[in-house]
Amino acid sequence: MSERQLPVSRRQVLALGGAFGLLTAGALASSAALAHRPAGTGGLLRSAVPLPPAFRVPLPRPRVLAPVSTAGGVDRYEITQRETVGEILPGVRTPLWTYGGSFPGPTVEARRGRPTVVTHRNELPVPTVVHLHGGRTPAESDGYPTDLVLPGSWSEHRHGGGMPGMPGMADPRAVQSRVVREYTFPNEQRATMLWYHDHRMDYTAPAIWRGLAGLHLVRDDSERALELPDGEREVPLVITDRAFAADGSLAYPSLDPALRDRPGVQEPYAAGVLGDVILVNGAPWPVHEVAAVRHRLRLLNASNARHYEIEAVDQDGRTLDLVQIGADQGLLAAPVTHRRLPLAPAERYDLLVDFGAVKTGGTVRLLNRLGSGRTREVMAFRVVRQERDDSRVPAVLSTDLPQWRREEAVRVREFAFRAGRMGEGHGWLIGGRPFDPAREDVSVRLGDLEVWRLIADVHHPVHLHLVGFRILSRGGRAPLPHDAGLKDTVSLRPGEAAEIITRFDGYRGRYLFHCHNAEHEDMGMMANLEVR
Repeated sequence: MSERQLPVSRRQVLALGGAFGLLTAGALASSAALAHRPAGTGGLLRSAVPLPPAFRVPLPRPRVLAPVSTAGGVDRYEITQRETVGEILPGVRTPLWTYGGSFPGPTVEARRGRPTVVTHRNELPVPTVVHLHGGRTPAESDGYPTDLVLPGSWSEHRHGGGMPGMPGMADPRAVQSRVVREYTFPNEQRATMLWYHDHRMDYTAPAIWRGLAGLHLVRDDSERALELPDGEREVPLVITDRAFAADGSLAYPSLDPALRDRPGVQEPYAAGVLGDVILVNGAPWPVHEVAAVRHRLRLLNASNARHYEIEAVDQDGRTLDLVQIGADQGLLAAPVTHRRLPLAPAERYDLLVDFGAVKTGGTVRLLNRLGSGRTREVMAFRVVRQERDDSRVPAVLSTDLPQWRREEAVRVREFAFRAGRMGEGHGWLIGGRPFDPAREDVSVRLGDLEVWRLIADVHHPVHLHLVGFRILSRGGRAPLPHDAGLKDTVSLRPGEAAEIITRFDGYRGRYLFHCHNAEHEDMGMMANLEVR
């Protein structure tokens, strides 16, 4: 329980995350009553520069990275993490931390079963860690938060644990390297869209905010045989929010802007940092020209804390169907049609949208029904030509989804994700404890099938490393339509309890589970998962 209670209105709970005032029994009951309401946890940063009008900037497409070698059945890539200055807002110069000089970073396209080795070189002023989110990855390449790649000029580093009032915590198992590290990704998993991002302990949120994120696609023959839209008609959409300072830099309320000695954010943003500019593939409210045919939209919410509820509306106010064909971990068994689709931080959705009924010259806006003002708009599609459409929506998408049964689980575990006391300050806790890299929180046996019950105070998108899972229930009821398929992130709403089922297979070693509100994870909301 929190040792401080704040008088928080229901409106504040939804809009700002309520800081840390939801933790009495009465407040938790109130948040349970709000579980059906829109998601919104965090504090809003407002930009200090003029913002451009919507739908003027063309949608960029993240470049696909070329391998430096394909010998021996392994694709090898090289990425340099470095500072650069980009033009995100037209005419405004913005310093960025990047993978390979671009924001988002370059896309790695991999084949199922064909290993990928990515050599990262750190030329940034701070240590970094690379995590392939959603990857079935050996522990030594999973990007554990203390397995740092140190810059050449770095002389010392505390192993995290640096929240106010908390001593630095040593991690005797940390494996650190200087300047360069190889990450090996076997790609032994279903075709899907993954993403890679920085995962340094205590500083994940500001590093992602400054630009350290990119896509990693896994392809296979089964997906190709479905005749889904491809080429220019397959469009990756990395959705983020940011705010800009008066000098054009990315505004962020770090306690230590150097990201060196004091992690965390200023108190009004402890529940999460929200920006007032919506970016897609690094461009503000962009527009994308399309033919009047079906397109495949690969959505990633790479925001730190902002939730979205996506809707596609044409110039006449008609809502287009969002046909979901995939989730975090690949294709569904069968398509699911939505009018609106919630999208929490780190979630991915694979959608088909048919522009065939939109007249040439018409516009379809992608809206965020959880936003207000400028954050209500995401991007637009402008239909500019007619073309033949040979794609289709298969009635059966996949037959290889795991058929786990609850009664076969060897155990059921329960975890509460709540705010609470952390040293002399407040943080975000799992099971009443902040993250400690030297502590073993959960130990599972390789191959075991388990059911986990996850309970939230405010919104928490909970992510498991290594494995995908199925959502069994929400609040004791059936999963929601968008919960279909294999997931690696489940969006918990205020006061909600959700049950998931998974088999811990693949690799032994030390992994994590945590909230993917990036500010929450930096402020303690992670736990260790040991697969033995």
